Amino acid sequence: MTRASVLVERLEGPAAARAEAAFRLVYADAFAEPPYGETAEDVAAAFRGFRSRVGRPGFRAALARTGDGEPVGMAYGHPVPADTRWWDELTEPVSADMRREDGHRTFGLLELAVRGPWRGRGVARSLHAALLCGVEAERVLLNVHPDGAAAAAAYRAWGYRRIGRARPWEGPELYDVMVLGLRA
Repeated sequence: MTRASVLVERLEGPAAARAEAAFRLVYADAFAEPPYGETAEDVAAAFRGFRSRVGRPGFRAALARTGDGEPVGMAYGHPVPADTRWWDELTEPVSADMRREDGHRTFGLLELAVRGPWRGRGVARSLHAALLCGVEAERVLLNVHPDGAAAAAAYRAWGYRRIGRARPWEGPELYDVMVLGLRA
C-alpha cells in the first residue's frame, strides 16, 4: 500500500520484533513533542515490553517507510484479553456488556504515531487501515491523550467515539477512552 511516497507494511510476530528499532525511532520522535514530552527514559520504559507484546496471540503491527526505507510511522496492537484491566481504569463505570471481553471481541490499538514531517499526508489513515485489515474483532479500543487534539480529531473522523476517561498509567493525566465498532 503506498500513499504520499510512503510504503505501509503489515507485520506480525517475528517480523515486528526484527523491526523494533524502526518502531522505537518513530515512537521516540513522535512522542517527544507536546503534549507528550516523552524522554529517552520514557521510550526505554515503553519498549521494555515490546518483545513480549509481539509474541502475544493476534499481535499485529504496521510500519510506514519512505521509498529509501526511512521509518515515518507505526501502529500496533493486539486483542484485548478476557482478564484485561483496561475497563477498571475508567473513572466512571460502563455497562457489564461494554466490559465483557473474551480475548477476541476487542482489538486494543496500543500505539499509532507518525513523525512530524510526514503528518497531514494520510500516513496515519493508511497505517490504521493496514493494521485493522482482516481484524475479526467487533470493535477497537484505544486511549488518547486529552491534549492530543489532532489524534483525537483523526480518530473521531474515522468513526471512533469517546466512552469515558481513564488513568491508564501513573500520573495526573486522564486519557480519553475511545471505541470504534467494526461490525454493525
